[in-house]
Amino acid sequence: MEPVSTDHVAALRHFNRYFTRRIGALDDHYLGQDRPLGEARLLFEIGDGVSLRALRARLGLDAGYLSRMAKALETQGMVRITVHPDDNRLRMVELTPAGRIELKEQNRRANALAAGLLAELDPRQQEQLTEAMATAQRLLRLAGITVELVDGAAPEARACLDAYAADIDARFPEGFDKSDLVRPEEVSGDAGAFFVAYEEGRPVGCGALRRLKPGVGEIRHVWVHPAARRLGLARRLLAALEGEAAARGFDVIRLDTHATLTEAQAMYRASGYTEIPAYVDHVYADHWFEKRLP
Repeated sequence: MEPVSTDHVAALRHFNRYFTRRIGALDDHYLGQDRPLGEARLLFEIGDGVSLRALRARLGLDAGYLSRMAKALETQGMVRITVHPDDNRLRMVELTPAGRIELKEQNRRANALAAGLLAELDPRQQEQLTEAMATAQRLLRLAGITVELVDGAAPEARACLDAYAADIDARFPEGFDKSDLVRPEEVSGDAGAFFVAYEEGRPVGCGALRRLKPGVGEIRHVWVHPAARRLGLARRLLAALEGEAAARGFDVIRLDTHATLTEAQAMYRASGYTEIPAYVDHVYADHWFEKRLP
């Protein structure tokens, strides 16, 4: 990983300070209501009802801190905390009528704040700001995703492969037979490697590397969950696989892809892969690629 510019670090921190002040995140009376941003956000996330466990995962909050906020809202009559009827280990939280009234007012004030800010800009500037925020969110999501080396038999690895198989089975005109998936022993230990991408603890992508012959590796099953596509994650997975191949002493890496996967073909070409004649007889392959490693 390349070192990060101190100027970029300073710019991100400066933006964070400006934005949190500008929207009133530091005020104990967020949006002019009688509660801080943390409790206001919790009311918004509870919505039509949810488990505290799901809230903790969604917001990345410490269990004790979340419990204290939920209790405070319950004491104020904003929420009702109950036990799930089918699982007494789960605590459910839902808005009371008073909570729904406050949330409605919170949304009205938040919309008014956003509209007030945007009104100071002309339509072209509003469009620029909207596009810039979308870009910032996409890149921050990508920055928050980790790509980790796991055992080929790990539950996350097999779950990703199952999702990959279901995805391409729907895309390939001839369907897809799961027997074509790599076996755990092919992508573990000395034989190969398996990477899983995680977003907030959830697997959202994968890629496999296996040894074809001395000095030559093969990349298989580069896949990204539909909800995490168009972030640049496939390229990050590809880079991780290439780095692992280089670390294992491979001089060349190869891969094949189906004719329908035009976006994958474009990515491989843009990443320095050259199309070559078929190097293996593979029922799902229409294009074969190769890249020589430094």
